[in-house]
Amino acid sequence: MRFALLIYSNEAARGQMNEQAMQENMGAWFAYTEGLRNSGTMLAGDALQPTSTAHTVRISGGQSTITDGPFAETKEQFGGFYILNVNSWEEAAEAARTMPIAEGGSVEVRPLMEFE
Repeated sequence: MRFALLIYSNEAARGQMNEQAMQENMGAWFAYTEGLRNSGTMLAGDALQPTSTAHTVRISGGQSTITDGPFAETKEQFGGFYILNVNSWEEAAEAARTMPIAEGGSVEVRPLMEFE
């Protein structure tokens, strides 16, 4: 079964980390990712640039509009994802629980649609 682990955190809080905290945080992420790769469950994954670099495209009445950023009024922003191939929802949830962001952020675990 394939699952998406969608990562949400507070960009402003991350931007306030000192250099040592940032290096420790990145080390935890690199170790986590390497563990998923070594287990053979990771199909894909990546971090996203900050929301300030985003653009939103909308089409209404055949006209497209492009605006800067998502500008959602939320405390947490979508910051990255992993796609895993595991045997059960419980395995996907365990991968989310052990993710470095689980403390202080959130991880949405979603099964992917399977099409024939």
